[in-house]
Amino acid sequence: MAAAVAAAVDDSIVYKLSALLEEVRPNSAALRAASEAVDAVAGLIRRVPTQQATPEAVTGFVRDLGLAGEKLAFTFRPPEVVRVAGSHAAGAVARPDVSADLLVRLPKECFHEKDFLNHRYHAKRCLYLHVIEKSLRSSPLIQKISWSTFLDEARKPVLHYFIIAATEIAELPGFYVRIIPTATSLFNVSKMNLSRRNNVRAYTKDGINLPTPKYNCSILEDMFLEENAEFISSSVADWKALQEALVLLKVWARQRTSIYTHDCLNGYLISAILVFLTVDSAGSLINRSMTPRQIFRVVMKFLATSKMWTKGLVIQPTKKRTITKEDMVCFLKTFDVVICDVSGHVNLASRMTKSAFIELQDEAACALNCLDRCRDGGFEELFMTKVDLGAKFDSCLRINLKGNSKITTSSFCLDDLAWRKLEKDVQSLLQQGLTDRTKMIRVLWRSTPSEWNIMDSFRLVDIGPNPENRDEAIKFRKFWGEKAELRRFKDGTIAESTVWESESWEKHTIIKRIADHVLIKHLSLQKEDLILVVDQLDFCLLVGGQDPVSSSGALFEAFDSLAKKLRLLDDVPLKISTVQPLDPAFRHTSVFPPEPHPLAYEKKSSQRLPNFTATCMRSLEVMIQLEGSGNWPLDPIAMEKTKSAFLLKMGESLEDQGMFVTASEDEVNVLTSGYSFLLKIFHERDGDGKAQNGLSEDKELFLRSQHSSMINGLHGRYQVYGPVVSFDWTFSPMIIDINNDFNLKDEKEINENFMLSRKSYEQNPHDIEPAMFLATSYDKASEAWTKHSPSKLVLKRMASYAKSSSELLTNLILQGQSGQYTWECVFRTPLSNYDAVVLLHQEKLCRPHQVLFPAETPTGKLVICGKPSKDFHPYMPLNKGVVKSLHDAREKILVNFDPTTYFLRDLKSVFPKTFKLWYDSIGGDAIGLTWENSKKRGRDEADETMLDPASILKEVGNVGKGLVRGVYLLKAPKLQ
Repeated sequence: MAAAVAAAVDDSIVYKLSALLEEVRPNSAALRAASEAVDAVAGLIRRVPTQQATPEAVTGFVRDLGLAGEKLAFTFRPPEVVRVAGSHAAGAVARPDVSADLLVRLPKECFHEKDFLNHRYHAKRCLYLHVIEKSLRSSPLIQKISWSTFLDEARKPVLHYFIIAATEIAELPGFYVRIIPTATSLFNVSKMNLSRRNNVRAYTKDGINLPTPKYNCSILEDMFLEENAEFISSSVADWKALQEALVLLKVWARQRTSIYTHDCLNGYLISAILVFLTVDSAGSLINRSMTPRQIFRVVMKFLATSKMWTKGLVIQPTKKRTITKEDMVCFLKTFDVVICDVSGHVNLASRMTKSAFIELQDEAACALNCLDRCRDGGFEELFMTKVDLGAKFDSCLRINLKGNSKITTSSFCLDDLAWRKLEKDVQSLLQQGLTDRTKMIRVLWRSTPSEWNIMDSFRLVDIGPNPENRDEAIKFRKFWGEKAELRRFKDGTIAESTVWESESWEKHTIIKRIADHVLIKHLSLQKEDLILVVDQLDFCLLVGGQDPVSSSGALFEAFDSLAKKLRLLDDVPLKISTVQPLDPAFRHTSVFPPEPHPLAYEKKSSQRLPNFTATCMRSLEVMIQLEGSGNWPLDPIAMEKTKSAFLLKMGESLEDQGMFVTASEDEVNVLTSGYSFLLKIFHERDGDGKAQNGLSEDKELFLRSQHSSMINGLHGRYQVYGPVVSFDWTFSPMIIDINNDFNLKDEKEINENFMLSRKSYEQNPHDIEPAMFLATSYDKASEAWTKHSPSKLVLKRMASYAKSSSELLTNLILQGQSGQYTWECVFRTPLSNYDAVVLLHQEKLCRPHQVLFPAETPTGKLVICGKPSKDFHPYMPLNKGVVKSLHDAREKILVNFDPTTYFLRDLKSVFPKTFKLWYDSIGGDAIGLTWENSKKRGRDEADETMLDPASILKEVGNVGKGLVRGVYLLKAPKLQ
């Protein structure tokens, strides 16, 4: 059975991978047309006439290189070789990047023997490209020409030629030809020694020339670009499985924007790593018997776990090895990551940073986990889900360095580009400042922010060196400045330290304060130059200027006290064995955790009373389990009566201990320590746990207790967590396996349950239940949470809102606030999205302070307006003379009363099929209505609604009389 299931899963994965490859790989006709276009451009370049090239044409570039006034003119000659390279040559083109690389060999006659010094080569390289650009500008074949850079190295420009599209090339949107100069045999390789040669004379320290390994590697890269391109393309071109694996690797990397960038991966480097794994020096980890999926796994495992990275990779086959141990030592000392090319002279990973490689390993480890644990081998997670910076990192920081002295006073480039050096400086400062608070820090130049993964950002004190270690203590004080102080700790230790005092709900902002302090001090920045995305959404959780979570300690103490007293009750027939809280507040997921109520303390409490307090009070559910007994009745009604009797007895006993209890046969609420607790008894019994209209109360309690335990466990592992979903709910079950409990048999059971739920899809694709299928270890049939809601329509709207909110958040994180689109927009749904809108009197809501944004008057026809009721007030006075006694005041508390909830219940009862209701259950003063389609309403009701929707809406206002402020008609219903 297990083998059959595994085979079925493999077939599904193979099918999906084949479909993906077919989607991202251009067809043969398009590739043939692209090849013809590339050949045409190559022909144009070969025919560029001999002419004089003068530096005045590229004055700005020459000035930035520090060569203004230098003699750089030369006689342009056509290139010695023009050849195709890259993905088109290797047969591994992957949409959307469908460009073709055209290597253009620079003629020796255009250069002097010592042009490798002081960026003269780079200046002439640019000038050579300018002549080509000017000559091809008027060609009828060319639609547009633009300049770019080679792998984001600003001193190495390249040309992009966009071709006037033929029909076939139109199948490759965005297609262009990239012109890349090469410098084969242009200079003596010995002049480019990485550890000893200084080829930029201005690069000195204390008057002594320093080696220029980055600069030298920049030229060597061009000198051996053709040889490397030929080796890689010939290794891949006739190997179909390797080509397909390369395409899959590109798709995977491009979906992860923070590793597919200048300091980490690109298509060229992915190809090089893949080819390395085929050669004998790597142990031939990839062979021709492997499938693309197997090759993909080998690459992920190699990236994540191989120890070969510490010694450096060498693409040269063993028998042709020319690189020495001394050469490798030099490479490893100079660069963070080493992939030595086929010539033995160039580090193909010279731009990759240590932090980028750490993230790459982390992503590869995640990919391995997905391959093993996720549905369909992680197909959705690996290839279809975009993981941008905002989703990957816990905090993102944007630094504005425009006009900064660190930039304006430094050379554009010496050994390395100035901005690459600044990346390293910022990286170093943040690592020193944040220490072990972070798991990962990545600093990226230009429009992308620095960001980090937080491990433990809530520590209030950072402990430095002992003052007796004088050198380290001086270094610590120099780095931290006025924030450093000498402190004695509880264990008697005396040490330098920095203290970051914070309220409990503001501890997550400590990283912001550290980053601000360090970067402002060491980079001469202003506070407005730093924008750290960490607390921009906190405003929606604050009540009265602080987060209610600050009182959660009192809540847990109150529950612990109640649980202890319940377990010690000795006048209840059966001993209480388990007391478990079920409310979201106890698992840290409540938007507004309850605050202590002044009238919910014990009779002997000495609490001072405020002038006003809330009239309504939310009760927190608590599940109680009794010791086993064989005397429980089998009849369901008798069972519920017995449980009620137990609860009433518990309430009576607790009341004798000074607590306030409101009890009825339906529920028992205990008011203690400032909170109200709703007691429920769970009795485990045989049977399927089904009630006539759904789940029995016992089954529901069991599922909720399991859910509560699961989320609490998740919170314990990740104190700051949030689910981010992109998901095909119609054709895929979401399997939630936090503890890795599921095996193949479990997955088979879940898939069978899911397929049963989708039987009706072909007959009625718009009305399938459940629309969201959530499978957990305690609920493999998705009965607990989504059996009847949300509907397909509601889910579709939720997904649409989630997508637009995700896009907005990504833009806000990466680009900042722009115009009317602010952080607040994430929580503001436009009222124009609805067909009608009901506005409520905010002062008649049970918790008016939780209304984040009072609703504005919608653009529509006002059908009915109403005055506020005088019978209900959300706050009641507690002043002496206004209330007779505390007992009298407590009698007026409305436990679990919410006028909006009752209004919605009445509307659903009166208009069960007329419209759909949309509302904010946390705290909103507006309700949206959308008309149900005429088929669902029925003909008579549909006709009535079509003819006179205003009369329907007037009745809506009458149902909510005293609570409804106004009802507006925005769109009349349509007959479908």
